[in-house]
Amino acid sequence: MVYSNHRMSARTTNSYKNHRFPSEIIAHAVWLYYRFSLSFREVQELLAERGVIVSHEAIRLWCFKFGQAFAKKLRHRRGHPGDTWHLDELFIRIRGERYYLWRAVDQDGDTLGILVQRRRNTGAAKRFFRKLLKGLQYVPNRLVTDKLRSYAAAKRTTLPSVHHCTRQYANNRAEVSHQPTRQRERHMRRFKSLRHVQRFLSVHSPINNLFRVGRHLMRAAHYRLFRDQAFVTLRNVTTGPSAFRGCSAKALSH
Repeated sequence: MVYSNHRMSARTTNSYKNHRFPSEIIAHAVWLYYRFSLSFREVQELLAERGVIVSHEAIRLWCFKFGQAFAKKLRHRRGHPGDTWHLDELFIRIRGERYYLWRAVDQDGDTLGILVQRRRNTGAAKRFFRKLLKGLQYVPNRLVTDKLRSYAAAKRTTLPSVHHCTRQYANNRAEVSHQPTRQRERHMRRFKSLRHVQRFLSVHSPINNLFRVGRHLMRAAHYRLFRDQAFVTLRNVTTGPSAFRGCSAKALSH
């Protein structure tokens, strides 16, 4: 994959202007936080082991400033989603109140979109469908959901021609996709606000999609090839095509 857009590289470089640390370190810290179940202080400790002394508050601000921009670029680079969509909702508690996290994945398990709402009625399902369809030039061939009636009611007005499957166990793909969210929720000791969960998962999902290459489905050599391609894509998104190659650079070495 070849990237020759120098204007993109210039815009990426300008976004790091007036920062104390180089773009490679900032991008690496943001990637660590969203890719793995790490806190800001744990990312701080990993960087300190490499000789990079930075406060956890600075890492938090980096993630807040650059995370959404990285995720937006990754979504623009995403290929054509699958034509089978699996939809499911997961309840989460924020400050003692129950909310519902609506999630859609394709047949490959890649997250297509998330939306946190207070309810799971027909109106909430319609809002989620509109969010998924926004900017797309096609509609899926098949929807797979559980037996929640709100899905069927929303589909009749939003996607009337799409086949709807509610067969038992058919939606295991979407239910399994909630596991990384549950892991981060426990590690973060629950999400702090509605805005917090929406902002965090909107960045976590594209990065997780990029590195979720299905290790169990391929040979080790093929897995390493796809993983290297994921790192190349991440570098072009975060630091531009002329940036150095990942953690082996001098900036992150002893």
